[in-house]
Amino acid sequence: MDSLGSISVFVQVAETRSFTEAGRLQGVSSSAVGKSIARLEARLGVRLFQRTTRSVTLTSEGALFLERCRKILAEVEAAEFELCDAAAKPHGKLRISLPQVHGLVMPVMNEFMALYPQIELDLDLTDRMVDVVEEGFDAVIRTGKPRDSRLMARPLGEFHMVLVASPAYLQQRGVPQTPGDLATHACLRHTFHATGKLEAWPLIRAQGAAEPTLPTRLVSTSIEAVSHAVLAGMGIACLPDFMTREAEAQGRLQRVLDAHLQHTGQFWVLWPSSRHATAKLRVFIDHLALRLFPATDGR
Repeated sequence: MDSLGSISVFVQVAETRSFTEAGRLQGVSSSAVGKSIARLEARLGVRLFQRTTRSVTLTSEGALFLERCRKILAEVEAAEFELCDAAAKPHGKLRISLPQVHGLVMPVMNEFMALYPQIELDLDLTDRMVDVVEEGFDAVIRTGKPRDSRLMARPLGEFHMVLVASPAYLQQRGVPQTPGDLATHACLRHTFHATGKLEAWPLIRAQGAAEPTLPTRLVSTSIEAVSHAVLAGMGIACLPDFMTREAEAQGRLQRVLDAHLQHTGQFWVLWPSSRHATAKLRVFIDHLALRLFPATDGR
């Protein structure tokens, strides 16, 4: 515990660049801070700070030690927080960013609200890439492998992109047998809101083959708008299978070119690694993992 106290003082000095300010925050004198740092340096056998009459700066060894010390203190604080939080019922506000696939996420949100009436959900449904930390979100649901080292992540389940059309449309225009046949069809396309780029259709091409022509009938930043159009018989669309499954079972949509598609996507829930996993956040993450893709239990 004495070592933890020295580490806490060291981090305070490193962040304030002042023995006096660190002492004020720790509730001790600046001389006590100086003695604590001196004992720590003696124990480690390295100099942690360069000191002048005007400034206190970290040495290269001190900067390396600071990174480890912050993680140690964060773990201790998290452990204390979890013990205090364990007995409390989940409550409070959760700010969540979700993709605009209402049919997939909203039933799960509604179930969660029924299970945890003391938790208030603040939902931001958008397809833009939000900055989870800077914008103050408690968690986000996104596709694709997480790349932000500031975030914790848990996989929720897989999906596949499929090409579908209504039986009436296919009866009128014919069923495409190869990707090249799409040149004679009306294609309903989704475009990314942030970049304006069309979402690529994951068609398998033979080596050296040209990209198939996709005559566009509709372009929309809302994938649900594309879904409505394909159900209305306006053309062929590329949609995630969780959006088409029910309509396929009802005979309202039919898959085409399955043998010419190759795609697997994954949903993840992400949350700031620097933020304590409160009771409300833990039960939210567990609920998502259990209910978003129940066939795979989110794992």
